[in-house]
Amino acid sequence: MPLKYLHTMVRVKDLEKSMAFFALLGLEETRRVDNEKGRFTLVFMAPPEQPECPIELTYNWDGDEALPSDSRHFGHLAYRVENIYETCQKLQDAGVIINRPPRDGHMAFVRSPDNISIELLQDGYLDPMEPWASMENTGHW
Repeated sequence: MPLKYLHTMVRVKDLEKSMAFFALLGLEETRRVDNEKGRFTLVFMAPPEQPECPIELTYNWDGDEALPSDSRHFGHLAYRVENIYETCQKLQDAGVIINRPPRDGHMAFVRSPDNISIELLQDGYLDPMEPWASMENTGHW
């Protein structure tokens, strides 16, 4: 059997806040597992037209002391968007910091409430446009 992608799992501290962030990106909940015995919830979220490409948000009901303070140990998640400027504006309007603005009309980075790095890639390229073209980086990505 050939290899098949299943999902990317990330641990989250606040399930509702994390779900709201990924919903801002356009992901929808596709499946949920509440495990009473294990005391955890798994929420799978995916782009509407790609239910086979989910992210699994893992929430431990009793907290997660093992959660790293900077969840960069796995790299980042990447999503292609139709219009990177509109996507970044929507996120910024919702209070999300654009860590690496789409100065080139092609790539931006933001972080989830759990400090997970998210790469946004434009489908094709857009001409550089203000205010994005002259924006500086904020924090690290």
